[in-house]
Amino acid sequence: MTTSTSTPAPAQTPPTLSTPVVETRRRFHWPAWGWSLIGVLAVWLCIVAVRPAAPFDPLAQALSLAPFLVLVALGQMLVITLGPGNIDVSVGTVVSMASYVSVGVGAAAGPVVGIAAAVGAGLGAGLISVIAILVLRVPPIIATLATSLIVQSTTLLLADANRASADAGLRAFVNAKVLGIPVMALVVVAVTVVVGLVLARTRFGLSVLAVGQSPRAAERAGIRVWRVTAITYLVSGGLAGLAGGLLAAFISPSTVLGTSYMLDSVAVVVIGGTLISGGRAVPVGAWTGALFFVLLSGLLNLVGWSVGAQNILKGVLVVAVVVVSTAATGTGRSVLARLRDSLPITKKENTHG
Repeated sequence: MTTSTSTPAPAQTPPTLSTPVVETRRRFHWPAWGWSLIGVLAVWLCIVAVRPAAPFDPLAQALSLAPFLVLVALGQMLVITLGPGNIDVSVGTVVSMASYVSVGVGAAAGPVVGIAAAVGAGLGAGLISVIAILVLRVPPIIATLATSLIVQSTTLLLADANRASADAGLRAFVNAKVLGIPVMALVVVAVTVVVGLVLARTRFGLSVLAVGQSPRAAERAGIRVWRVTAITYLVSGGLAGLAGGLLAAFISPSTVLGTSYMLDSVAVVVIGGTLISGGRAVPVGAWTGALFFVLLSGLLNLVGWSVGAQNILKGVLVVAVVVVSTAATGTGRSVLARLRDSLPITKKENTHG
């Protein structure tokens, strides 16, 4: 009797369920210059509310005035990015001095040479600050203040000796517009892009950010902090000189031409999102900050505020932004922690009898 054994059928493999690919959504990071852009729009709307006629005229005027402030602010931004204590208070006097240098040299050798001489004068002022900071070990704010006094005296001598005016061709270039946009705005936008690329893609730019975050760590990483500091202050002086040379053609040379640029350049940098504690530079913020302050000055002039009252408001705004930024980034807490750690603490030891 034969028994048939049935071969069990192979078990069917259940269909494999494909695991769905979960795409991680990129979180939106609010740009550091975002609040200053909101400020620009808010002030512009206030101007339009006060004077409804020709609503785009304030923006056009701001685009004509802001480029000169942006040039100075870009240099100031690089200096502030180096970290606490770094600030160039000489930029205002450099602007005034460079205006006379540009006009005086330009009358004899042409406008291009005049602008180059203005930049050279700014570099010379920056060199004085560099020697004081790196060789004489003077704190940056004191060093640049001393430079400011030297430059101011030089400006008075140049004002007494100079009776020339800006070249007509240079004046036409500075006041020219393309499709309603000032040529100077386009030129300074290009300069801003170059500064941004330098910060993001060159060894020097990355070194500036590294020094601002931690000079000691940067030095251990092989960065020559003294060289980065020197170049940064020279660039600040050169950009201030360039702004002064161009302003001489846009307005006219004056011993007080750059008076407001020291305070305004710092305010623009801080409002634009650059960290006052160093380590983060925001070139785009130089534009949004400058447009904000130019429009704000226009609004306050429109409602009858004095220059003194405007400066008080600017100072309050800068302090407010610094307080908010330090709270948001934890800089203020770290400073308090370092202060607490530096205080002598007497520890009581328990003695057992």
